[in-house]
Amino acid sequence: MTSQPTLQTQRLILRPFTLADAPQVQRLAGDRAVAMTTATIPHPYGDGVAEAWIARHSENFQKGGNIDFAIELREERTLVGAIGLMAISPEHSRAEMGHWIGKPWWGRGHATEAAGATLTYAFESLGLNRVFALHFRGNPASGRVMRKIGMRHEGCLRQHFRKWGELQDEEIYGILKSEYKARVQS
Repeated sequence: MTSQPTLQTQRLILRPFTLADAPQVQRLAGDRAVAMTTATIPHPYGDGVAEAWIARHSENFQKGGNIDFAIELREERTLVGAIGLMAISPEHSRAEMGHWIGKPWWGRGHATEAAGATLTYAFESLGLNRVFALHFRGNPASGRVMRKIGMRHEGCLRQHFRKWGELQDEEIYGILKSEYKARVQS
């Protein structure tokens, strides 16, 4: 693939990030409440961090390792978060899904809608067999998103990640292509 696709849902556009998105990414991801929900977002979120992150997306996509989508509201054309597939492994036919949503848009179903579209892309376009996702035990909302898109809870990785000096348990969820297809056909 030479260019990253754009995905559309009823309310959202999942598109490649541009450098013009950097100020909104810094504003949303820079919120401590958002940063504490993921392993990858630093806090404080310094100047230039969003630009550097966005600048890596195209190369990561070209190498086939990651794909990052900006989550944009279709009607308002407002960036509200990010979702992506990381550690894409054609050899093992799997990828890890991760997302974050800006706090003003929490609880509105955007993460579930974006995750469903990303799952479809992973299975139908990339031909993967398995998608998994992790969330900190203290962030049960992410677990609800995973269950809503058909992922199964597979276990807990105890004290698996150190965030801000504290060891965090991470819950792991996964779904196989066969489970996805059975769900889509029902």
